[in-house]
Amino acid sequence: MLGALAVGSVVAVGSAVGIAWALGASKTTLLSIAPKSVTAPIAMGIAEKLGGLPSLTAVLVVSTGIIGAVLGKYVLDALAIRDWSVRGFAVGLAAHGIGTARAFQVGEEAGAFAGLAMGLTGLATAALFPVAVWLVL
Repeated sequence: MLGALAVGSVVAVGSAVGIAWALGASKTTLLSIAPKSVTAPIAMGIAEKLGGLPSLTAVLVVSTGIIGAVLGKYVLDALAIRDWSVRGFAVGLAAHGIGTARAFQVGEEAGAFAGLAMGLTGLATAALFPVAVWLVL
């Protein structure tokens, strides 16, 4: 699970920031986009501390959650992932609170693993993300 957490978190941040950077986003926008894959209160706090815009981050967090909750089932079906614990963990990591709520609608096991992933992602991001940004900048 720790491996999935690490890879998922890095891909979530890296892909969003990479696309925004390639499209010419400002530093403030990049710092607002980066924490979009954790739950809103944590993401907004991280963005504010690093110099991003918490309001933009909040919009991106909610958008990410909705998209993940709606499309997660189809992506996981296409990847032939059938284990409910894995499905739940993936949705919780990528789509945080909204995805976790959707996972609980599907089943208790998926919901429990989604909640675990959401909590661990929030903890790891809050602890390690500011350090990573400081090292990069």
